[in-house]
Amino acid sequence: MLDDLYSARILGLAANMPRAGRLAAPQGSAERTAKLCGSRIVVDLSLDDAGRVADFAQDVQACALGQAAAAVLGENVIGATRDEIATARDAFHAMLKQGGPPPEGRFKDLAVLQPVKDYPARHASSLLAFEAALAAVQQAQARTSGADAA
Repeated sequence: MLDDLYSARILGLAANMPRAGRLAAPQGSAERTAKLCGSRIVVDLSLDDAGRVADFAQDVQACALGQAAAAVLGENVIGATRDEIATARDAFHAMLKQGGPPPEGRFKDLAVLQPVKDYPARHASSLLAFEAALAAVQQAQARTSGADAA
């Protein structure tokens, strides 16, 4: 059963983290930590004028499952809207917690993490990257809308 959880595809994603690091001047940043295991992800991003992710970086200190989810996010997040990220997070959450179908669209590769549903202690670390990305987008939107009002 652990072979399914730590498949070659999951380990491959974890080993090849796209957009690793930090941005010099992000519009939004957020850090999320899984209390149970201590996994931690910091996301920095900037939005374009249409509110889509224009630049993105992540500092990932997480288990292989959290790294794999962060890799899917990093590989596909450029051009995504807040709604796309939220929809993927919600579908990913439902896939893990309620056995729902995997996310569709740009984040469909999260399907590789379906075996995690059988390991509730791993759910939080798997969701970290998407939680951090959403919080960073919200911060960026608040900053840019505040700048528009000034």
